[in-house]
Amino acid sequence: MKNFTLGLNIALVVAVGVLFYLHFSSPSANSAIITGTKEVPSGNFKIAYFETDSIQTQFEYFKEVSGELQAKDQANAKILGDMKSTFAAKYQELQKVASSLSQAELANKQQELMQMEKTFQGKEKMMSDEMQDEQFRKMQDVKKKIEDYLKEYNKDKGYSYILSSSPDLMYLKDTAYNITSDVIRGLNALYKKKK
Repeated sequence: MKNFTLGLNIALVVAVGVLFYLHFSSPSANSAIITGTKEVPSGNFKIAYFETDSIQTQFEYFKEVSGELQAKDQANAKILGDMKSTFAAKYQELQKVASSLSQAELANKQQELMQMEKTFQGKEKMMSDEMQDEQFRKMQDVKKKIEDYLKEYNKDKGYSYILSSSPDLMYLKDTAYNITSDVIRGLNALYKKKK
């Protein structure tokens, strides 16, 4: 989820930067800015935004993906917890009987514990890497669904930019341009059709 929010925040910052550049670099309100071979009209831009946190709490697909990721994280934590408990039990058992073991037996038991610890660390890293990959893929899928919906939504709206609003990046916003409820309603309607 953090990657998704970070991606949306980066897109927001870039879009705001482009807007400021376009606005302040135009020689007059009715002229056009030429960038490379494309002419970009200056003047009035229609901008809308949606609240990122509202998407996270109200878009059913996002909530489903978050729930799946959380369930997998909890399952991984249980597996790792069981492995830790087994290791701790073996360690305590060795502590109890260490004085009665021969040097060779003690070395074997210590080697066994070291192998268990190595296996645990390998499993922990593998699960963490898999979880990060899955989280990234699923959040990219959520982002793509939002982008695809916004492209369709904007066909008859004519917005130049639709930004995601995050409290730590957006300092001023006029709620007249808030399209969050439209976006949530539309995304959830599309998601229900595909189920």
